[in-house]
Amino acid sequence: MERATSTATARKRLAALMIVFGAVGGIGLGFVAHLAAGGTGRAVSGLPELHGQASWVAGERAAPAFSLLDQSGKRVSLAAQAGRPVLLTFFDSRCTDQCPLLGHEFGTMLRGMDVAERPTLLIVSVNPDGDTPRSIRRAMAAWGLAGPWRWHWLRGSRQELERVWRDYGITVQPATNQIMHGLVVYLVDRRGFQRTGYLFPLLPNFVALDLRTLSRESA
Repeated sequence: MERATSTATARKRLAALMIVFGAVGGIGLGFVAHLAAGGTGRAVSGLPELHGQASWVAGERAAPAFSLLDQSGKRVSLAAQAGRPVLLTFFDSRCTDQCPLLGHEFGTMLRGMDVAERPTLLIVSVNPDGDTPRSIRRAMAAWGLAGPWRWHWLRGSRQELERVWRDYGITVQPATNQIMHGLVVYLVDRRGFQRTGYLFPLLPNFVALDLRTLSRESA
């Protein structure tokens, strides 16, 4: 009965998300489709509650693999991050709207966390033509994200990035003087499984709580 109730609740949440993001041009619909493609996620008795719009139990949903070059030209794969939780998001270094806002919030959040609880921060570019090593360094410094933690801003050709966007339900739409894109955050546990996903706007305190939960799980 409890499982049926949680599944029904998740379906209602997805329906509400479809309405909300349909009304704002569909940017968030990729995230909704991503959830629906692999199940809606559910709360399970006896497990810590995570705070994203959807969550998955340990071992249920492997995070889609990728391998891209970072801001320094180093090859970085999701698989190589095993052993430490990953905070995965999608930014444009030239954005002047939501990306800087969330970047500042994450910088503050990470500085307030214990070193042992900090994740690896992986940022996947949504601007393959505009994200350069210089613009990335400038954005990370301005947003307070270039701190004493592991981070990589991942770049590639449009074809390479489109595959990652598709795998994670990110909609990217070029517009006049900017890139319109879904602003989504995922937490991946130390074994490479997706555990929760958040849509912007979100509460960084909840992300920090969930990262602490994942950091305390056994490998």
